[in-house]
Amino acid sequence: MTDDPILSVSGLEKTFGGITALDGVDLTVDQGITGLIGPNGAGKTTFFNCITGYLAPDGGTVEFQGDDVTGNRTPSIVREGLVRTFQIPRELENMTVRENLLLAPGGQSGEKLGRAWLRGGQFAEDERRSRREAAEMAAFFELDHLLDEPAGSLSGGQRKLLELARVLLTEPEMVLLDEPLAGVNPTLERKILERIHELESQGQTFLFVEHDIELIMEHCDHVVVMHQGQKLTEGPPSAVRSDQRVIDAYLGEEI
Repeated sequence: MTDDPILSVSGLEKTFGGITALDGVDLTVDQGITGLIGPNGAGKTTFFNCITGYLAPDGGTVEFQGDDVTGNRTPSIVREGLVRTFQIPRELENMTVRENLLLAPGGQSGEKLGRAWLRGGQFAEDERRSRREAAEMAAFFELDHLLDEPAGSLSGGQRKLLELARVLLTEPEMVLLDEPLAGVNPTLERKILERIHELESQGQTFLFVEHDIELIMEHCDHVVVMHQGQKLTEGPPSAVRSDQRVIDAYLGEEI
């Protein structure tokens, strides 16, 4: 483990027509759980989109584990070990939970037709490994009793768990969580948070966007605040909570 940040973003810019969504954002993320907060329209989701290849930034740089990934396409960034979830889960509703999970692991011998033909034994071994890992991940998220159910039949909270399970099967170094608890009942919320902390204890890194500020303050090691496309401030939760600029940005909301 080094002292270098896992993610380093410098001067990130993005405009849509005449609207500036990101205005020179600088941000670094170290191992652990970092919270990213800000009022609606602060640029949080655009920031996620630009560093994970869903949008090309207009300026600035993104470095992940020391490699420049600025403007790379999403599959390339996923292979580097940087993945994300979405505010609205994107499971394949007509496929079972098991089938959704089996889509996640990469690097399987059967992914190319010629390789599957030449290495049939390896393909079968990879298939068994993928099924075992999918079952283990489902059990970790307490979805194992739903493996053969259509993903579309899951509750909103269960879909969030499925998406996180699917993301983790890519064996990422860092996960960007875009409102993973929105619309989730308190029982499943606790379950998701328990899983995140358990994964953090195993060395996983998270950048966590959530509107519930109290939750961010309680569960994150470090908090970054965005406002009007810029980084407003950052620091430990106790310092951010009492920062007058943050209070003003939230129009006097109790934080």
